[in-house]
Amino acid sequence: MSLKIRLARAGAKKRPYYRIVVADSKSPRDGRYIEKVGTYNPLLPRDSGDRVKLVEDRIKHWMGVGAQPTDRVLRFLDKAGM
Repeated sequence: MSLKIRLARAGAKKRPYYRIVVADSKSPRDGRYIEKVGTYNPLLPRDSGDRVKLVEDRIKHWMGVGAQPTDRVLRFLDKAGM
C-alpha cells in the first residue's frame, strides 16, 4: 500500500477548506483517509498562524513509515521547518 500525505477538500462552494490527511494513493481525493494530520485554510491571510496547522509528531511518524507528501504539502512542511 502506497501512502500519501495530501490535501482533501472540504467546505462549501467558493469557500474552500482543506484537511491534510494520510491516505492510500489509490483512494479518491475526498474519499476515505487513514488519519487527519492538519488543516489548511487558503482564505486566511498569508501571515496568519491559523492558515496552516500541522500535527508534527504524527507527520514525522507517517513519513518514517514511508508516506510521501505531495508537492503542496511538502511546501507546507518546508515552511514549518520539517
